[in-house]
Amino acid sequence: MDLNILNQAPQAELLAQLGGLYEHSPWIVEQALPRRPFASLAAFKRACAEVLAVASREAQLGLIRAHPELAGKAMVAGALTAESTGEQARAGLTHCSPAEFDTLQRLNADYNQRFGWPFILAVRGPRGTGLTRHQIIETFERRLHAHAEDEFHECLRQIHRIAELRLAEKFHETLPAGEQVWDWAEALARHSDAPDALTVTYLTPAHRACAQDLQDWMGAAGFDECSLDAVGNVVGVYYGQDRSAPRVLTGSHYDTVRNGGRYDGRLGILAPMALVQRWAAKGWRPRHGLEVVGFAEEEGQRFPATFLASSALVGRFEPAWLEQQDADGVTLRDAMQAAGLPGTLESIQALRREPARYLGFVEIHIEQGPVLDAMNLPLGVVSSINGSHRYTGEVLGVASHAGTTPMGAARRDAAVAVAELVLQVERIAAALPEAVGTVGQLEVPGGSINVVPGRCRFSLDLRAPRDAVRDRLRDEVLQALDANCQRRGLQYTLRPTLSADAAPSHPDWMARWEAAVAALGLPVFRLPSGAGHDAMKMHELLPQAMLFVRGGNAGISHNPLETITAHDAQLAVDALQQLLENL
Repeated sequence: MDLNILNQAPQAELLAQLGGLYEHSPWIVEQALPRRPFASLAAFKRACAEVLAVASREAQLGLIRAHPELAGKAMVAGALTAESTGEQARAGLTHCSPAEFDTLQRLNADYNQRFGWPFILAVRGPRGTGLTRHQIIETFERRLHAHAEDEFHECLRQIHRIAELRLAEKFHETLPAGEQVWDWAEALARHSDAPDALTVTYLTPAHRACAQDLQDWMGAAGFDECSLDAVGNVVGVYYGQDRSAPRVLTGSHYDTVRNGGRYDGRLGILAPMALVQRWAAKGWRPRHGLEVVGFAEEEGQRFPATFLASSALVGRFEPAWLEQQDADGVTLRDAMQAAGLPGTLESIQALRREPARYLGFVEIHIEQGPVLDAMNLPLGVVSSINGSHRYTGEVLGVASHAGTTPMGAARRDAAVAVAELVLQVERIAAALPEAVGTVGQLEVPGGSINVVPGRCRFSLDLRAPRDAVRDRLRDEVLQALDANCQRRGLQYTLRPTLSADAAPSHPDWMARWEAAVAALGLPVFRLPSGAGHDAMKMHELLPQAMLFVRGGNAGISHNPLETITAHDAQLAVDALQQLLENL
């Protein structure tokens, strides 16, 4: 099949060929086809997703229940559809050991008892080559404990992924860039500071091994220049047709949080690398050259100098950072020199980019949140990176006997005041556009079950995509804290720990991302970034805009469960190509 057939063949003929995309449920394709013509397979998949999204709960549940159990009775009896037979066989479920088979039967029974429908998993996995039986069982056991509503929607998302893989087979769809990105990310993840988790912190042996891999891969991909700079950034340059024309700067970070995921940051390095590989293979060059930076540090895990690498490029590297120490007492300067870097302020200051040499900065990043996954959208255009205010605080009351101190005005309960504040933060943030507020730390020092808390420590994390909203959130929350303490006869202290301005996307560059997404046949969806990114620092020097890629597993990030599909990675590379070639 091809796109012309999809758009032009009689509906009855297409239903015969595509009716098996959704298990025993041809009505989804039947209702999507009247939306023809489709600009791409992605557009057709989106139409199917929209049909299912507006279907009744009963119809959605019927679709879930139409799927067979994994290694269940239908498989044993040979009663699976041709599509399900192939998928379960490729995952090795037809060759389970007795212990694995018994485990799957138990999980099937427990899952059905808990939720009332069969467990749904795209067993061909995010790359399409198949999950192992161990991975399938591990996922089964994890999801068995999910909230019922969350699991219902996860089953629907898994069904769409199954349909996507089935459609790819019918169209003989290839994903060379997406699979290359996925494979690079897997290979890079073999380097870690920890033996049992992905942890890569600044200038450790694992970090330096990652930098070497990136340099090697850039060279093999066809970059004209590839180097390691004075802070450990990996920099690759692909010349444009006019070498005197300003370049486009892109990239992200290759360090990780402790026990992190494979795509946070790294996706934004690997996607442009795959695009350069595509261009170089064809001997093609854009008018404007492309400079890709693998930022050496963004997470602040080893040294507290967060955004150390991108700060150097915008001329904001703080001299005092060189004397910061890690947990072992090693200074940043010494760590740099031990890694073969100069470790001098002069060499770092020389990294500042001259704005006139660049058109702007773009960054591809995994969303690190649930929005795109919940909406079944592979790509989203970032409207702004949230600004934030952070505080640590302590409310001071009077510790007293829990049994003998009457309720009411006689109590000076510090914890109750903070508990009240937690709810107020939730209410105030929910009432402001796109604002978020979190009390992530609560502690009653020396607390006891039979003592009215005399002290309560807490944190505040307040964010919004516009500084005016961020500041209003701060003002209202601090007013609430003050009012709580005055009313209850308490004192408090508050210490600011961070204040970062929002980084709104440049309108022209955001429009370019939107045009690129639309050219792929996808709806354009804008969303703010709640997390900070290197683009936030580059915003201080150049116009910037970001593209988000959907994360699976409900968008979880900073977690080993962080994942993307090769299909979505391919779309990200294609969107970047559209953006750069249309300049």
